[in-house]
Amino acid sequence: MHHVILGAGPAGVIAAETIRKHAPADTITMVGDEQEPPYSRMAIPYLLIGNVGETGTYLRKSLTHYSDLNIRQVNAAATAVDSAARTVTLSNGDTLAFDRLLIATGSHPMRPPIPGMDLPGIHPCWTMEDARAIMKLAVKGARVLQMGAGFIGCIIMEALAARGVKLSVVEMGDRMVPRMMGPTAGGMIKDWCSAKGVQVFTGTRVDAIEKGDAGAALKVRLSNGQAMDVDLVISATGVRPAIGFLEKSGVTCLLGVLTDEHLQTNVPGIYAAGDCAEAFDKVSGKTIVSAIQPNAAEQARVAALNMVGRGAVLKGVTQINVLDTLGMVSSSFGDWQGVPGGEHVELTDAAAGRHLSLQFKDDVLVGCNSVGWTNHVGVMRGLVEGQIRLGAWKDTLKADPTRLMDAYLASAQGQGNWNGAQDERRR
Repeated sequence: MHHVILGAGPAGVIAAETIRKHAPADTITMVGDEQEPPYSRMAIPYLLIGNVGETGTYLRKSLTHYSDLNIRQVNAAATAVDSAARTVTLSNGDTLAFDRLLIATGSHPMRPPIPGMDLPGIHPCWTMEDARAIMKLAVKGARVLQMGAGFIGCIIMEALAARGVKLSVVEMGDRMVPRMMGPTAGGMIKDWCSAKGVQVFTGTRVDAIEKGDAGAALKVRLSNGQAMDVDLVISATGVRPAIGFLEKSGVTCLLGVLTDEHLQTNVPGIYAAGDCAEAFDKVSGKTIVSAIQPNAAEQARVAALNMVGRGAVLKGVTQINVLDTLGMVSSSFGDWQGVPGGEHVELTDAAAGRHLSLQFKDDVLVGCNSVGWTNHVGVMRGLVEGQIRLGAWKDTLKADPTRLMDAYLASAQGQGNWNGAQDERRR
């Protein structure tokens, strides 16, 4: 049995290791489109800060880890999949035949259609090569403009601020992290960043980038009429699943590669996992692409078990985001914007930098937002993911949202799901 894995990120690596554990005699080929050893993109900000070196980003510390497991590595990109012939065509001209295929190609950064994007000094922050280029330019005192203040953008912003640059951030949305936070929460994060010395423009876009005048590498023109001289532009305007090579494959794709509860696609023997996979979200009842590493790891494990004939089912994915922005911790779970016919409650203490928003459907907490509220992040996640029926506790939380722990313990215990809450209390 030959298992071909497209992608050498966390999903690809975990899948390869899981297959090897349960099928020691099978052939495994893992295809990655970068020359680096498999690494975590989420570690790149720590590389920029200087907390780790390049080896600190590697997913496995031993450079012989994959050869020791008899996992063949190929440095190339997939350019096409022929589902009928069971082959993958690679950018190096090779063709791989497979018995089982896992699509774990992750995402790639979106390139905004802005005049001047091809000029030197403009970089995404996505690959190790990007990180090396950014570190050369983002020296202390450098003028840096970042496009995008979403989840990934805020993580990059943290690293840039730590390097001592003079940082400006431009976000087209009316608030920071608009896909994770409501207006109050996003506004609080903006105020916090401004107080920390980061210049933030919301409701603003970059109209054009030009070669700079004397003493500046680039001139950036904004939709608010301002022009800025900068040394470096970082593009963090979002990502999308890297699935273009599947266009004529016969594999069904929506936003991502559509999968069932076994992570199998519409083509038997072809699976998907990670940031490129579209899987069922048990809270919203819809299929979603949930581009976070814990979901990628679980999807990879389930897919790999099914690839070797050991039946496994994905229990579901949930939108989970916990973000530290220059020291302000925020979180978002599930349907944080609410659902039709639902109810909600908000509590804001602007002076203390704290905000809590809870969204209900009937007596179930289906989503929540928090800023500066770190005590019960685990409880919020447990209530949303567990779809725990709150009964009368819903009205208690509407009157006092701070009683999340009490509500979790009382409600989860009655439904046989309270050990996690006891662990949370001990913390």
